[in-house]
This record gives sequence, C-alpha cells and structure tokens, in this order.
Amino acid sequence: MHGTRGNSHLKEDIRDYWSRRSETFDLAFGHRIPEGPEFEAWAAAIRENLGPEPRRVLELACGTGEVTRLLLSLGHEVTALDFSEAMLKVARKKHAGAKGVRFLLADAENPMEPDESYDAIVCRHLVWTLTTPVEAFSEWHRMLRPGGILLFFDGDWAAPTRLGRLAGRAIALLDKVIGTDPHYDGAMSARHADIMGRLPFGDGLTVQRVQPLLAAVGFRDIKIGSHGPIARAQRRKADLRNRLRTLLYRRFILCCRK
Repeated sequence: MHGTRGNSHLKEDIRDYWSRRSETFDLAFGHRIPEGPEFEAWAAAIRENLGPEPRRVLELACGTGEVTRLLLSLGHEVTALDFSEAMLKVARKKHAGAKGVRFLLADAENPMEPDESYDAIVCRHLVWTLTTPVEAFSEWHRMLRPGGILLFFDGDWAAPTRLGRLAGRAIALLDKVIGTDPHYDGAMSARHADIMGRLPFGDGLTVQRVQPLLAAVGFRDIKIGSHGPIARAQRRKADLRNRLRTLLYRRFILCCRK
C-alpha cells in the first residue's frame, strides 16, 4: 500500500468484503451474540468497564447491530455507525422501533462527530482493521468528553497461540470430515487474507503494540481485561468445531480514559 490512493483502495476493499458478508454475518460463529450465557458475559464486560449508569455511547463499526443490542439492553443511548450501507440495513431492520439508538453511515476512523460529544466509545473487532490507527485514536479522543471511556474488544488474529495451532489442525480435520462452514471467514478467506496483509496491524494486533499509540494521543489509565469469561460462555452451547475456534487466537479487552 502506497500513499493516499492505496489507502483509499484498501478502504473500498474492506467495505466491499464486509458488505458482501452482511446478509449472512449473523450466522457466523463469534459474530452473533445469542441470548443466554454468552449475552450475559458480553454484558458483564461492558457493565464492568462503562459502569452501571446510562451513558451516551458511540459504537464504531456496528455491523449488523449485535453489540448495539447489548448496549441498549444496558440502558445506554447509542449512536451506531458503520461505513457499509449493507450492514446498516441489517442493523436498522433488527432494531426497527427501538428507542435510544441512531444509526449513521460514516467511517469509524473519521466519524466527523462533534468534539467532546460522547461519554464512551465502544467497538468490537475493529481496531485490527484500522488503516491509520494513530489518526483514528486521535479522532476518538477528540470526540470523548473529559474522563470519557474508550472500550474495545479485539485480538491478535495473525498468530494462533500454541494451543490454537493444535485447535486449527483439529478444525481442518473436522472440515474434511463434515465439510467447511460456509458462514465462517473461510468462506472468503483469500480476500480476508489479502486485506489483512495490507493493514498496519495485519501482522498482529497486540496489547504491547497498541498501548503506546493510545498513550501518544492522550489516553490514560489503560487497563487490559481478559476475554476468557466470554470464550467460556461461548463454549457452553457451541459444537466441537466452534469450541475449538475459541482457542485459536489471543483476544483481549482494552479500556482507557481521556
């Protein structure tokens, strides 16, 4: 990727990839958040970091509105944005008639919302896709009120853990025996890999890499939480292949303040 033109093409490729997945994205394990133990585990993580009181929340890259549903269930007022109209179409339909939510077609890296207009910014599996992470973090910092919270859920999708490599072999064997899962990333794996290879965090999003970037733009009180409770909840009702998928990568929860 070279210069603005290359970055623009990458953005369009990212938009097109996720737009194509919009109609079936809720069928993909790890994206949909079903009611029950998994929903409660995600809600607990958000409640722990945002606190019990209702807040004005900007949700970045909302996709089909799964995390939106969590935030609304906790009483927050939500502006949920995505730069894929196809994803927003699904989210709007899912939350038709819901109070306290506004959907916005915008780029998560440059939402162009007013200064100091949100109490919290929340996103899931977005940071690894940022094309200009420092500039994005600076924008997010600008939009938060003093003391505002940035909370994101992400992971190192480039390097399986030692246990994850074993799980990956087991998944490959299951794929041969029972067939591949058409709704998982593997359905468009070549495109996914191409995009990943052109991103700043394409070779791995780690806590060690992202912390100094956040601190450089003014974020403080950076706290790292475990994704373990969510993964354990996911395994409770998952089939063998999806239980193995929860072991593949090192995931984390990051929370910090303006």
